[in-house]
Formats: sequence, structure tokens, C-alpha cells
Amino acid sequence: MYKAWTVEIWRLIGALLTGLVIGLFTEAYAWSLLFTLLLYIGWQFYQLYRFHRWLLTGRRSEPPPASGVWGELMYEHYRLHMRNRKRKKKVARLLRRFTDTSAAMPDAAVILDRHFQIEWFNDAAGRLLGLKPQDVGRRITHLLRHPAFIAYVTGEDYRETVEFPGPLDIDLRLNARIVPYGDKQYLLSVRDVTRLYRLEEMRRDFVANVSHELRTPLTVITGYLETLTDMDEVEPVRPLMVQVKSQAERMRRIVEDLLALARLETRNLNPADMQEVPVPALVAGIAEDARVLSGERQQTIVTEVDADLRLRGAPSELHSAFANLVSNAVRYTQDGGRIVVRWYADDAGAHFEVEDNGIGIEPQHLPRLTERFYRVESDRSRASGGTGLGLAIVKHVLQRHGASLRIDSQPGRGSRFTCDFPPDMVVPGGGTVRAAGG
Repeated sequence: MYKAWTVEIWRLIGALLTGLVIGLFTEAYAWSLLFTLLLYIGWQFYQLYRFHRWLLTGRRSEPPPASGVWGELMYEHYRLHMRNRKRKKKVARLLRRFTDTSAAMPDAAVILDRHFQIEWFNDAAGRLLGLKPQDVGRRITHLLRHPAFIAYVTGEDYRETVEFPGPLDIDLRLNARIVPYGDKQYLLSVRDVTRLYRLEEMRRDFVANVSHELRTPLTVITGYLETLTDMDEVEPVRPLMVQVKSQAERMRRIVEDLLALARLETRNLNPADMQEVPVPALVAGIAEDARVLSGERQQTIVTEVDADLRLRGAPSELHSAFANLVSNAVRYTQDGGRIVVRWYADDAGAHFEVEDNGIGIEPQHLPRLTERFYRVESDRSRASGGTGLGLAIVKHVLQRHGASLRIDSQPGRGSRFTCDFPPDMVVPGGGTVRAAGG
């Protein structure tokens, strides 16, 4: 750049010297200098014209030959143009590769703008969702109208996925996830999970059918064992009979819990089952049953209940969930321990809480507690009479009521299980929290 300006300065000095020389012969210095300066300016305009014509006619060709500042300017402009051209080609190749890859994906991919309007979609989206080229620019919720999908899109919480039947074939089961990226843009990914859904359905049916078939023979076996245990003739083997009866009773409880889980998984919550549940009375009955279960272990069971707070839900399901939490606290709290059952409300909704000062749970076990048959300590759980299905039942009941389960626990210091119900499940007219001993 410095060399180019040096050439330009010498060119201007040369024009001025030429004007002085001409003025020396003509003795008209002013007119000579003016004439040479006009020639110099005209030459500059000519270079500007060449540069402008090159820009208009296309910059793919080499720039016209020039020296000085104009040559440097044309060269730098041409170099920047070629660099941008290479960058555009690279971006175009990446875009084509992305488009080809997305088109080959078996899962549907849809790019949405900040208003959830379709900007682009792959071939799988056309097959699974029925999207057409003319749908570009339309809002996705105007094309996929399933309530679960619309609630997921408008809910703005995309950490989980949503399942819904296919818009073209209701026998298809689709799983959708939205991934935010860029400046308020979204990638909608939809995959066909029909096979997994059917396998899960077969599993549920199998468990339900097997449990149903086992219930009758177990009931008969338990009945005969009770009769045999009371007979004098079996006195020598009475301890064995009692043990067999205990195991048969445990198997019966497992079957009952499996059937309860099967009902929760296979049957939708009927709006007719939603009633105004008197939770305070429900809690009082559960606490009394817990005292009976505690027996001679001298555990203190206290209730802190808002007597005016009620809930909309299925009474039998809520009783099952709350009773499972309280009975677990009784089983896993040491003799002489303290258990507090709370029922209260705040701005976040209503909360059923069971807190104990029992053995506590290690942090690594907390995420898996609601799995079927998952046990922190297998021997202790079986000895206490647990089936390993109680918390799974609690999780399903809460999900059906739009609620969630929170677990806080520290080893050696106790546990707190909290059922959080949304505000729309609370019956209006609730009061403040009042404490009651029990």
C-alpha cells in the first residue's frame, strides 16, 4: 500500500513538473499548471470509470491492468471477492451436505422460526407428518392439531418429549422433541416409536394377564394355609407353615400391586372419576392405619393438615399413593422414630409430604427409586414386607393427576417425600395451614 501511494505522489509531482516546463516555454505558468492538473484529474476519472465498469460487468474476470493506488484497490477488491466466493461455495457445500443428510434420516426434521412457522423440512417429515412444500411458512400447530403436541409446543419446556398418534395414520405412535437453537429458532425432531409402544403395550398386557391368572391360585393357597395352620395335626411343622403362609401372602401383595400398576398404565383417568377429595379425612385414616402398622415399635406419627384444603382427583388412586408413602416411612424408620405427614398449600399448588428421621437413602439411589422392584437394600426391604412396587404406583398416580414427586434424603438423617399438585387441581376455598397432632 505504501509503494502504491509513493507511485501516485510521484505521478502527481511529474504532472506538476510537466506543467512548469510547458509554462517555461509558453511563459503562461498558471495556464500550463491548470492544463496538466486537468489532464491528471481526467486520468483519475478514467481509472474510476474502468473500475466501475469492471464492477458492473462482473468481477469473476481478472481486474483491468492498473498501477498505483488504483491497481492496489482493484487487486484488493478482487482478492476479497474471491475469498468471499470460496467461503460461499464452502457454505453451499455444507448446506447441501446437511440437506442430503437430513433427507436421508429416517426421523422427521422440521426447522421452525420464532413463531413456530415452518422454514424447512426433510422427506421423512412428509411421510410421518404429512407436510407438503406449500406448508412452508405455515405454523406447525395449525397442521399438527393433537392437544398433547400443541400443549408441548406452547408450554416452552422442551426438556422432555411428547408422544401423540400420527396425523396420517392413527395407528402410528410418534415421539417429538423440540431443540431451541440460534436466535429463537427451533428444530423439531419426530421419530416413529410405534414398535416400542407396541412392545410396551404387550409387556403391560402380559404383566396384567399373568398377575390376574396368579391371583386366584394364590388366594386359594393362602386360604388352605390359614386352615392348615390352625389344625393341631400340623403342630410339628407349624413354624414352616407360618413361613410358607407369610411368603404366599407376600406374593399375593405383589400380584395386587402389579394389577394396580397395570390398571394405572392401561386405563386413562376418566373425568367422571375426578371428584372433590376430602384429603384431611383421607390423611387421618392413613395415619391411623400407619399407627396400627407400627404396632409396638413406639414410632411417633404426627399430622399437620390444612383442614379446609381439598383436591380434585380419583379418591382411590390418591389414597393408594398417599398410603404407600406413609407405609414406606413406617417400614424404614427405626423403632422410636418420628414421622410427620403434612398437607398444605402455597402459591405453587397443594403438597402432600411425608417426612421421617429414618435410615435415609444414598444419593445415587434417588433417581431410580420409582422403578419397579428397585430396592436400595433388598434384604431389609423384603424383611419389612415391601413389594418394591409402592413408589412406582405413586409415580403413576401423580402423573395421571398432573402432579410430580420430589425426594429429599440424607443417609442417617431421614427422608422427605413430597407430592406436588398444580394449582388447578386445588378446590377453591382452602384455608391456611393448621397443625394437628396424631
